[in-house]
Amino acid sequence: MASLSIARSLFFLILSFAVFLHSCQADPDPLQDFCVADLTAQNISVNGFTCKPPSTVTSNDFFFAGLGKEGGTGNIFGVNVTQGNVLSFPGLNTLGVSMNRVDFAPGGINPPHSHPRATELVHVVEGTLLVGFVTTGNVLFSKVVNAGESFVIPKGLIHFQQNVGEGKALAITAFDSQLPGVLIMPVALFASNPSIPNQVLAKAFQVDYQIVKNIKSKFGSS
Repeated sequence: MASLSIARSLFFLILSFAVFLHSCQADPDPLQDFCVADLTAQNISVNGFTCKPPSTVTSNDFFFAGLGKEGGTGNIFGVNVTQGNVLSFPGLNTLGVSMNRVDFAPGGINPPHSHPRATELVHVVEGTLLVGFVTTGNVLFSKVVNAGESFVIPKGLIHFQQNVGEGKALAITAFDSQLPGVLIMPVALFASNPSIPNQVLAKAFQVDYQIVKNIKSKFGSS
């Protein structure tokens, strides 16, 4: 019964994603049937990748199995994101869509982050998540989202998801961009390369210099 429920949930998820992505596509419209990305090309491209010659395109270029595999969550955040964007799914090039699978350990968190190039639709397949985003007016909008329910994140805003259920959780996220980009706040701030000076972070967060050093050490930075 549980597998049937998940299957039904995924059916309505795909249907709703199709409507969502058609109505608010962020990437420019393609001018040909398809442009499968040639990820080996060395030339510089803008808003997409060079197209593979049509004669070399196969059905596998339009296929991706990654969202069906559970990811390991044995890290400091207790989360794993399997990205189904153009870098792993070349057939998405110029089509303006992508999807991720997000697996959560009990208590796991997808830490505050943003996608500079896409709106995000979060659909919870299993478990219970606390999902929220912060506006440019510094207002938090958040909601506890259960299996079968969805929550939308406006383009570019800082947001998060945390597993607040008793067991594991699974979410599928959809984007109106083939390559949404991601800026994970704690990683960007405390593990950038080169590193942001400790005094800058200490002043910004109004904490002791040593606290900044301790946080950076957790990310293998200094």
